[in-house]
Amino acid sequence: MASLGQIIFWGLIVSIFVTAGLIILILSVSFSGQGLGGCKGTVDSIDKWPIGNLGEDVILSCKFKTSNNSRESTSQVSITWTKEGLSEVVYKYDKGAVQLTEQNPQFKNRTLLFSDAIVGGNASLLLRDVKVGDKGVYYCSVSTASCSGTASVHLRAAAFSDPKFKRVNSTLTAEAERWFPKPNVTWLDVNDNVLSKSETSFFNNSAGITRFISSLQPIELYDSYTCIIQNPLVKAVSQATVKGPVSTFQGKENTILY
Repeated sequence: MASLGQIIFWGLIVSIFVTAGLIILILSVSFSGQGLGGCKGTVDSIDKWPIGNLGEDVILSCKFKTSNNSRESTSQVSITWTKEGLSEVVYKYDKGAVQLTEQNPQFKNRTLLFSDAIVGGNASLLLRDVKVGDKGVYYCSVSTASCSGTASVHLRAAAFSDPKFKRVNSTLTAEAERWFPKPNVTWLDVNDNVLSKSETSFFNNSAGITRFISSLQPIELYDSYTCIIQNPLVKAVSQATVKGPVSTFQGKENTILY
């Protein structure tokens, strides 16, 4: 049998190895958010899945902070926006100056940082005139004097517009100029029952944007109807109340983004 001294000796050896393992674990956790990956949680986006309305501007959100929450001097901040699948940058800001010599031609004259907000930790990118080809995954990489990090933003592209209502005799018509992808159009009565007596025509332009005209008949005076326009990205709910003489109605539009 082992002596008491041997038991104590091996007990100390085991204790040393356990302590060393705990120290290594603590250090690995402490440094996991630093180095190449930057300070953990220092860069983030408040909207990771934005929807850009084709032909309009969209903001790709990116916020950054230092480990001690101090405000950064712009001369110590480097911001680089890239897009998955592209070798050139989307936008680059380094030490107080814009660097666009390596910018992808797709984004020429279409991107902008809010330079006055950088000192407060805002690295968001304004993308003008959204196109279908702009959709994809963007990366916002920020490096400051104290730490660095990267956030991803998944931009989706769609087209959507509220419908315009018109009434002629017993027919109520909804027309919308810009939808992409092609939507489904559904009419409901005041009790949210689906109305089947409607006809919808779709027209595509050269850019693939859909215009539609949807007619519901017959309709009742002094009644309310709801027109729901929906594609995989956007849902628009519009209500029209028919009252009084011909071609008079009251509408309320509400566009909801998924």
